[in-house]
Parts: sequence; C-alpha cells; structure tokens
Amino acid sequence: MGNPLLTFWKNLFDTDDERRVGRATLRVAAASAAQASATVFLILRRMRTPLIVLIVIFAVSVLGLTLIPGQDLEGRPWRMGFFDAFYVMSYTASTIGFGEIPYPFTYNQRMWVTISIYLTVIGWAYAIGSLLALLQDRAFRSALALQHFSRKVSRLREPFVLVAGYGRTGELLGHSLDALGRRFVVLDRIGERIDALELGSYHADVPGLAADARDPGHLAVAGLDHPSCEAVVALTDEEETNLAIVMAAALLRPELPVIARVTSRTLAERMQAFGSPSLVNPFDRFGDHLRLVLRAPASYQLLTWLESGPGSPLPGRGAPPRDGRWIVCGYGRLGRELTADLRAEGLDVTVIESHPAEADDPDLLVGDGSDPWVLAQADLDRAVGLVAGTDNDTTNLSLVAAARRSKPSLFIAARQNRPASAPLFAAMELDALLVPSELIAHEVYAQLSTPLLWRFLREMPARGDEWAATLIDRLTALCGTRLQSLWKVRLNRQEAPTLEAWLASGSARLGDLLRNPENRDEPLHAVPLLVLRSSEATLAPDDDFVLAAGDELLLAGRPGARRALGTILFVESVLEYVISGRRMPSSWIWRKLAPTPAVGADAARGRRA
Repeated sequence: MGNPLLTFWKNLFDTDDERRVGRATLRVAAASAAQASATVFLILRRMRTPLIVLIVIFAVSVLGLTLIPGQDLEGRPWRMGFFDAFYVMSYTASTIGFGEIPYPFTYNQRMWVTISIYLTVIGWAYAIGSLLALLQDRAFRSALALQHFSRKVSRLREPFVLVAGYGRTGELLGHSLDALGRRFVVLDRIGERIDALELGSYHADVPGLAADARDPGHLAVAGLDHPSCEAVVALTDEEETNLAIVMAAALLRPELPVIARVTSRTLAERMQAFGSPSLVNPFDRFGDHLRLVLRAPASYQLLTWLESGPGSPLPGRGAPPRDGRWIVCGYGRLGRELTADLRAEGLDVTVIESHPAEADDPDLLVGDGSDPWVLAQADLDRAVGLVAGTDNDTTNLSLVAAARRSKPSLFIAARQNRPASAPLFAAMELDALLVPSELIAHEVYAQLSTPLLWRFLREMPARGDEWAATLIDRLTALCGTRLQSLWKVRLNRQEAPTLEAWLASGSARLGDLLRNPENRDEPLHAVPLLVLRSSEATLAPDDDFVLAAGDELLLAGRPGARRALGTILFVESVLEYVISGRRMPSSWIWRKLAPTPAVGADAARGRRA
C-alpha cells in the first residue's frame, strides 16, 4: 500500500490479531524506552535550581564588569565589553586566574571581582553538593543502570536468550550457554546477583539489570521486543513471577519459545493457558528419572551424560532394586511426586512425615525419619530403597546416615537444597541425588542448545536399555569417557554445498560421509545420535542409512571430527576422496586441466569401495 494516509488509517482500524499484538508490543517498547531515558530528565529536574543559581551569579558578575568603568594605560575611561567580561569571569570562576585584561583593573573593578569570586564559590559548592547527592540517590542510580542496560541490549546483533532469574539455576545455565558461544540477557530483582554476574568469567559481555521481571516494561527493555531475542526462560524463585513472564511473552511475542520453572500443578495449568510454554518441574522430572533408573539404568546414564553438556564425565551406572518396598521421608511436593511415581511402578511405599497435618497418605508413619525407632517402625530391614526428600539439608543428611548405619545395602536417593551442602552430599556417595537447580539447568540447556538434542532425549528411553548401553559403548570407544562436543548439521546448500549432487543421486550413505579426510579407511571420531527428516526422527542411524537433502543431523564427538566434517561439507575435493578414495585436485585450474567425473556419478563406486 503506497499511500501513507491509507496506511495510517489501515493500521488504526485494522482488527487483525497479529496487528494488535504488534501495536501492543510497540506501546510497551515505547514506554520502556521512555523509562530508560528518564536519566536525563532526572538530572535536569534535580540540578535545575543549582544550575539556575550558577547562571544567575555568572550573569550578574559579567554584567557588573561591563557596567563598572575602568582605565586604559593612558588613564582614559574604558568599559569592558561582554566578551571580555565573560572571558574574565570564566577563568576567575573556574579558579584558573590568568590576570587582569586587557588593562589593569581599577579598585572598583577589583572589588566587584572579589565579590564575584565569593559568589561563584558558593554557587559551585551548592552545585557540586547537589550533584554528589544526586549520584548517591537510588532513583538516579536505577535510572542510570536502566539506560546503560537498555543501550547494551539494543546493540546486540546476534541471537540471544532472555533469562529472568539469576539464582543458582540461572548461573549454571548461563555458563552452559556461554560455553556454546550463545549470548544471553539477565533480569533479576536482587542487585547482588547482578553484581555477581558482572564479576563472572564469561567470554562475552552479559547485560544484566536488577529489576522486577513481572513488569512488561522491564521485559521489553531486556529485549523481549528485540528482533534477535530467540527464547525467554523464567527461572525465578517466585512462581507467580514466572507466570507473569509467561503471560507477557505469550501476549507480546507469541512466536517466541518460552521455558518456565514451576512446581505447582495449579500454576502449571494457568501457564498452559497461554500458548504452549515448556514447563520444567524438578520434582516431577526427578520422579521420572527415578523410574527410568529403576527400569533402564543405561538409559538413565546416557540421558544424564548428554544433559550435562560438553566436558562432562560419564556418570556411573547403578544397579537399583527392581522390586521391594521403598521408604519416602518427607511428604511435601517432592515426596508426593515420588510416592505416586514409585507406586505407578507397582512398588510398595511407606511415607514418614513429621508434620501429619500436611499429609493425607494412608500408609503414613508420623515421626522423625532420622530416629532409629521410627525407621524400625517403618520396617527398614525389609526395604530396598529410601528417599530423603525434605526441604532441609541437615535433616536429609541425618536420614541418610541413619539409614546407612541400619542397612548399608539400601538404595538411597536424597534431595540437596543448598549449593553449600554439595561437598557433604558428595561425601555420602548417594545412589541418586536431586539438586533442583542443576536438574532445571540441564533440562533447559537440553532444550536451548539444539532442538534435536531435546528430541533425542525425549525419544531415547523408548528404545530400551540394551540399545542405550550399545550407544554408550560406541560413544566411549570413539570419544572417550568425557563428552567432547555436540553439534547439528543441516544438509542444505548453505551448510553443505558440496553434498548437493551426491544427495540427489540417492546413494549418499551416512557411513561414507563420516570418514577421516586424511585417511578414509578410518572413521571420524563422531557418532550420529539422530537424523531428522521432516518430522520423522531416526535415532542412532547405522552406516547404511541413506541421507537426503534437507536432513538434520545431531552428532557427538571430538572437536577435531567437527572441523573435519566441516571441511568435507565445503571442499569438493575432500568429499571426492572420502566417498571414492580418489584424490581430486583442489585448485580450480588443476580441476579444469584434469577433469574428473562429478561427485554424484562416483557415488556408487564410492559405496562399493
């Protein structure tokens, strides 16, 4: 629509939902921009009176010098012009003091300059005192930080993640994102956490603001309306705040993916009413993990290894009991989830709770679980597993110690609430440990690092424990016991230009592609975890899997294998050697002088080789 007037009226009266969302976002962005620019107005308002006093003193002093007559060198009357008077008062009021120009002053002029000096000293003292008070004012410092933060966010050009809440979970997630080279922006209402963010050892500058994330204006300043914002993560300790963040993101940027931390089922249902956010409940997820470790220890080992990110060592594979009775100490949010999950597996569960008013389970035993008499009443000798799931680390450690003392062979799971207690829980050598902040950080990392990894982790448990054990053996054989690198490759013209003809031939085998470009008889130190074609996912495909244009590959392996694969995807001569074994000139001139068949024509011969 070329007519500006028609465009204005169309935008004004258009009732399209997308148009309304855009206008709402613009209004929030405009309000947040005005809030961020409030520093200038605050300075002008607070410094208005001191500046007026200085200007009046300066003007009166200059005017007096022009009105008081002086004398030239021959004793004739002479009056100073406005420029000379302004110049004299400038270096006099600033205490520089060049001298009397252009002629020596008379006594009247010197008396006036003396009065002006004292007046300007008083004016400067008043102005400087007001400025120092302004610098210490909380409102001014907040406005200055908001403006500085807004400027840093607006200058971001690469994709970034908006993280609301920089507690232990946000810190772990931030370091994981930074290790991947991903940018992120932080909002947190506690200023000390933002100060810690500025002292963090990150590769890139991380913008952070101490503000209430429930305010849509603060979210807009943090980049909610920024075109480079690729996701919103709500990790605050207050679930009502997380709900407000989900609501704001769904209403103002409905196309953005949102991940939120939640433990209340009621609030989870309210969040689900706003689009389709990804909700992470640490207690529910730990229950799922406990069920998985009971059914398939190798699958649980693979899941925790990949969720921990690059650089993580291979965790141990336990041998949990599959049958028997369990004791759950603490019937709060975690205890309820675990009790339901264990009973869903067909296991008997006895609950120990010191506050019976908070529990409604028929198999409830009232008392302190760390008391040997209470454990005896729970028939600990016939139990196969115990969960210390209270919200107090001291209580949980006491429960673990008492259970270990009574029955050393017991499978023990515990909950760690505070990061400072980590060494104590590590010394206990537990079979399963729940650290809610770490579990949430790993879960969010798996979703943000690449959607393919999230898809793999969701579908992997259904493949069985033997399949997972075989995949772990492949990974450790090629990459060692420490997870090296995870990356994604899309087989298209932009990311794999040399494969276009080969993929079109219909004979592009995965095993032919993943060969060492230095010696094609050796495989690359990389394992394909998943191939996504349209919406169909193939987990851990074998070497005979035939690739097609548009496929997305998730691979795990050494960084050297990632670089080698990048060379294969972009250098045609390297691809020719990998699939056919024939050395092809890399120079364009030599390829013209010694023409060779196209890569696609050699596909069949490469497969036979």
